[in-house]
Amino acid sequence: MLRRHRHAARLTLEQLAEASGVSARTLSDMERGRSKGPQQRTVTALADALSLAEDDREQLIELARDGRLKDRWTRPAGLCELPRTVDDFTGRDAELAWTDDLVHADMSTRVAGVGLITGPAGLGKTTFAVRAAHTLRSSFPDGVFFLDLFGMSPEPLAVDEALTLLLRALGVADQQLPPDIPGRASLYRSLLRDRRVLAVLDNAASEEQVRPLLPADGASRALVTSRRLLAGLEGVRRLTLGPLPLPEAAELLTGIVGERQESVLTELARLCGGLPLALRIIGNRLLSRPEWDPAELVARMTDEERRLGQLKAGDLEIATAFGMSYEQLATSTRRVFRRLALVPGRDFDATLAAIAAGVSIGEAWDALDELVDLGLLQDAPSGRYRFHDLVRLFARDRLDKEDGEAERHAVTETVTSWLLRMATAAGRWFEPAYGRPESGLSSAEEADHWLRVNVDNWLGALRTAAIADRHAAVLDCAESMDWFSDRWMHAPHWQEVFTLGAEAAAALDDPVRQARQLNLLAWVHLIPRDDPETALRYANQALDLATHSGATAQIASARHTAGGALRKLGRLDEATAAETRAAQMFKADGDIDSYAQCLGALGSCLRDAGHYAEALEQYLDLWALVNDEQSGMTPGIAAFTRPIALARVGECLGLLGRRAEAIIKLTEAISLMEQAQLPAPQARALETLAALLAGAGRTDESRDAYARAAEVYEAIADRESSSRCRDLATAAS
Repeated sequence: MLRRHRHAARLTLEQLAEASGVSARTLSDMERGRSKGPQQRTVTALADALSLAEDDREQLIELARDGRLKDRWTRPAGLCELPRTVDDFTGRDAELAWTDDLVHADMSTRVAGVGLITGPAGLGKTTFAVRAAHTLRSSFPDGVFFLDLFGMSPEPLAVDEALTLLLRALGVADQQLPPDIPGRASLYRSLLRDRRVLAVLDNAASEEQVRPLLPADGASRALVTSRRLLAGLEGVRRLTLGPLPLPEAAELLTGIVGERQESVLTELARLCGGLPLALRIIGNRLLSRPEWDPAELVARMTDEERRLGQLKAGDLEIATAFGMSYEQLATSTRRVFRRLALVPGRDFDATLAAIAAGVSIGEAWDALDELVDLGLLQDAPSGRYRFHDLVRLFARDRLDKEDGEAERHAVTETVTSWLLRMATAAGRWFEPAYGRPESGLSSAEEADHWLRVNVDNWLGALRTAAIADRHAAVLDCAESMDWFSDRWMHAPHWQEVFTLGAEAAAALDDPVRQARQLNLLAWVHLIPRDDPETALRYANQALDLATHSGATAQIASARHTAGGALRKLGRLDEATAAETRAAQMFKADGDIDSYAQCLGALGSCLRDAGHYAEALEQYLDLWALVNDEQSGMTPGIAAFTRPIALARVGECLGLLGRRAEAIIKLTEAISLMEQAQLPAPQARALETLAALLAGAGRTDESRDAYARAAEVYEAIADRESSSRCRDLATAAS
């Protein structure tokens, strides 16, 4: 009928194609009977282009509708059938919304849509894609097909075989199949062009395998899953699946096993790391043994050495899933993967990976790229990499099975030594008069950044060295953190660092250096932990050791720290005496940096005693000292002390009723603190400023200052102060 109407209109195929917007290839298929059920919009476009009368128009549309129905009922059953979805599917709401947007976006403009879903083993990519396909089924009246491409198999599904399976599912008889891949791909795309078909292409091996299987323009869509990133695949929308959040993971586990001990199931979900495969394995184990106490399984999985072995149920095993990805790696990359299990921290960069693997930085980059591509490592824009917890355990298991104990020990020694050297050199950047350390770090800012982002690694190395009785290396590293700890005073690890340092000094029978570490422990409890009783105890221990050893500097430090503890305990006379004696000793010893800290502490004693005018004079003396280039202070320490001194001046001005001057000084101090990265004193100064602004009737500015203070307190994990400032900000609104 179409051919008869075209001839009556005296149009060639090409002319009708141009007039209707339907391709000449599609028109040819329709006229030769290869396409018997074109979509209604296609037939409508042809009727308009042919200017058909109403009766002819309705007849053409009716024939197409009959053809679609006939095609649906005669299509071979069971070919590329979509698997069933699981009843206890949980979460992934945002990701399902993404697939819905993919399917319905631009459908009216006939733009092809391909969604690529990637992620490591065990994240439920196939389950998710199947769930999405079932949800979207009503949008694809011409079929929803599923094809496993066996991407992790030693022999992935060949492209010609994949096309054959899909064409058969679309109703093409074997005798109509073109003999070569380009011909089959062309026929496949032409059949999809005028149909609404969703193809789920699961477990893709490569771009080359999946590219011929994708729809071109038209209303058909494809969802592709792969462990690989398939970075070379162009014109697709990408979705990376991550682990389930803990509440959703616990919900999935509860959905599998039913209501049991909620806290225990939540802990099991946490130990599974949010991996749906691991959760299903644990759920199936519990379901198959209903008399089993889940707490027993928690106890087993808490032991990292046993955790992987517990994640096995029937033919489901998490190690098998990881192993399929591992087998895809080049031999050299497998070695890198195994050795990275010995990195002590949660994440690492390419430099540390190269040290651990014993390869060049270029070889490390190549291996890391391959590991990320296969989902065995996670990367971040900052250039750092991390294992999923269960993947790390798998890497450690492969290391134990494939590498000898001597090699593992040698790698651990290499990594530990390098990390301790780097951390010690980085810490020395902040030590007055030390000079430029040999470390490969070019500035104090770079050293600060390295110490913060690698804290899990160098702290882990410090623990390993302590266990191995490498006392000298441990003590060197702990000592190097003295001045840097002031820049990051609320970090949670300083007590452990200086405790290990004190133990190493004791093992080396060095009471002077032990006294220094005890003084640092006193500082930890005085400032970050706000525990003056414990601070005073450590200070007295340091004082005893230093006195017996005649270590003047450590005697003065112990008196200074004791003075701070006594002030917080309200023993102001004793505190003033201790700080005065410490100041005298530091000044006599030529340590102007520490002398300046004592001046500030004496000002605080006077302020706490209510002697605001005298305190102001003390702080102004300190201000003059830090701004005197001939004072003998180390420039870096002067820069560190300057904003704190200025803030104390502002506080005293406020206490003396000189509000306008106080606001100016505090505002300037806060700016300097932000530049110097001093969050703890900055938060306190912001809170003081906010109160002064409120007293001056500057409500909006006061609210903003309280809100900023709350943010800074939150950043240093002082949640009580953060909550207080947030409440004050709300009250000022």
